[in-house]
Order: sequence, then C-alpha cells, then structure tokens
Amino acid sequence: MKTDYDIIVVGAGPAGSIAARFAAEQGASVLMLEKDRDVGYPVRCGEAISKAGVSEFIEPDERWISAHISKFALISPDGTEAVIEFGDAGYVLERRIFDYELAKTAAKAGAEILTRAYVNGLIIENGKVCGVKYDYRGQQKELRAKVVIGADGVESRVGRWAGLKTYIDFRDMECCVQITASNINVNNETLYFYFGQNVAPGGYFWIFPKVNGAANIGLGVSGMVGKKKSALSFLNNFMEQNFPSAPILTSIAGGVPSSITLEKISAPGIMLVGDAARQVNPLSGGGIASGMIGGSIAGRIAGEAVKKNNPDYILTYDKEWHNRLGKRHEIFERIKNGIYNFSDEKFNKIAHSFNSIPKEKRTLGRLFTTALVNQPSLLVDIAKVFII
Repeated sequence: MKTDYDIIVVGAGPAGSIAARFAAEQGASVLMLEKDRDVGYPVRCGEAISKAGVSEFIEPDERWISAHISKFALISPDGTEAVIEFGDAGYVLERRIFDYELAKTAAKAGAEILTRAYVNGLIIENGKVCGVKYDYRGQQKELRAKVVIGADGVESRVGRWAGLKTYIDFRDMECCVQITASNINVNNETLYFYFGQNVAPGGYFWIFPKVNGAANIGLGVSGMVGKKKSALSFLNNFMEQNFPSAPILTSIAGGVPSSITLEKISAPGIMLVGDAARQVNPLSGGGIASGMIGGSIAGRIAGEAVKKNNPDYILTYDKEWHNRLGKRHEIFERIKNGIYNFSDEKFNKIAHSFNSIPKEKRTLGRLFTTALVNQPSLLVDIAKVFII
C-alpha cells in the first residue's frame, strides 16, 4: 500500500462503494477502508429497493435478488388490506452478496480495498482534513489524502471529527428492530406495511418476503415512542400473535435517521455520504438507493476536484445533492409529519376509502392524496412528488 492517496473512503457499504467507484473512474487513486472483516456484513437493513434504484448503478443479478416485488399491501389497524400494484417495480435483496458485488465494481474501476481497518481519527492541518488514522491488525497507521469521504453509517464519527454538525434530534431517530424468520406464509411479490398504535405508533411495521419462505420482519418507531416502549416489545407481540412458531434466523437492531439531510455534508478535505450524511428517505426510512446516489455525486465531484487540482471544488457537493434528492427529501419529511401520527380510526378510514377506488386507479400518489385530503398544504407536496 501507498502512504497517500487522492481519495480515501471510510466504509464499504453501498454509498461508500459507489463513491469509491465513481472517484476511481475519474482516474483518482482511491482506497476504501472497511472496519469489519467482510464487506456486506453485518446486514442492518430491510433490504427492499426499487428496480430503478438498483439499475442506475449495477445490472440486476438473480444471485443477490431474493424476491421480485410487484405490490404493496398496507394494513390498517382493523385488518383492512389496501393493495397497490406496480408491475415489476422492485426487489428484496441479499445485502451480503449485493454489497460485495458493489465493492467489486469499485475494485474494477481501480479502487483499492482494505478490510479490518478501523479508522479512529483524522489528520487535520490548518482546518483541512488531510488523511486518516486507523488501526490495522493491532498496529496504528496513518494515510494521507486530498479528500476523505465518510461513508461510516449513522454513527459517523468521521463527520464529527471534521467539525460537521452530525447531531440529530432523538425524535427523528427511528428505533428499529428486525428479524429474519422462516416459514412465513405471505405473498412473495408483496411488501407488507402495518400501521397503528398496537404495531408501530409513529412509524410502521413491515414484512418483506425473501426466498424459500423466509422474510424480514421488523418495525421502526420514533425516539419518543422508543423511550416509553421498546421496538423489540412491539415485534415480540406481533410474532406471538401471527407467527408464534416461526424459526428466527437473525436479529438486528439500531437507529435509522428519518430526517432531512445534514445542513452541511462537505468541508475542506471531507465529504459525507449515505447514512453519515442523513441521506435516508425520511418518509420510508429507505437508504440504499439514496445512499448510492449520494455516493455517486460525491465520488464524481471528488475525482473531478483532484483532476482540476481544485480542492474547494468538493464544496459544490452540497448543492448538487440538494438539487438531485435533498429537496425531495424535505417534501417527504413534511408528508411524514402529516401522516405518522394519525389515529387508528384515521388509518382505518383511509384504507376503506382507498379500497373504494377502482383497482386500476389505485396508485401511491392517490393513497397519499386520500390520506391528506383535509391538509391542503401537504396536497401540494404530494403533487410535487407524485404528479409533477
């Protein structure tokens, strides 16, 4: 290994791998550091993504597609099921394989990758990030770089060390828990979303099917709810009532930042992508596709900054992200605040009203319009996202 690189990426999740790839494609020397021994592990994700979100960055491959999704089913507190059909719209992934393949695309573009490299500090000179400090197999090491890209997840110490304000209000941090279970008898082409005070107050509960009768089952609730009753207790109650004998294959828990993007996601020598930058869709909590988009923008701009020999060029990243997805996420945030605190009675009424619409006219935009019919200002936001 060299002692300095044009660009160092910290974290080899989807956002980090895409950032490394797009930077390397600009001809920059790139090193991606991953703290775990394997890229793609552990998996902390529901693993659902749109087909468009995948296809923008990698050719779909059945090796890492666990289910093809064509429908959403939204279940109200009284059990009413409202179904929206999309056609061939999305996938449930096998993230362990998917992440590995994304990292391989970065390597193919010329990026170097080092696992079990635990970044524990930054090199900062005259207010500019100039490299990283890391532990590798018990030895403390340093590497210099023109740009460091922090793709180190929701905890993002890299951003904090660089002086970026990564704080998030606990009310915007979803408390999430998920299991992967076997012998789950659901439609393998449908994503199931449950709403109501008994399953996920202030959030939603999900069942995402996987191959051979397995499914990811979990929920997210706001920090306010999580302080009073744990997400795990909601999950346990649901499983006892619906799948009491289902074998549990994996269990995960953690926080998901359901808020708008950080106010600043770049500074001299540093850029943040993915969960580290709070690029998660605040309405759905999904972050794979948006993280890859953020990574592609940051990687390309970092590579161009090196080619131009213009370090300050990376500061254009904030505006470009905002124009691509940031503004859209602000709309999703307003919609989220408008619907996630509905009463059970309101959710039931929405489901009943939606099911009275002819099947061919049931769309996601129509669903939100039905939900927010008495909130005119949010209907304008609905139009911006789903119509215009």
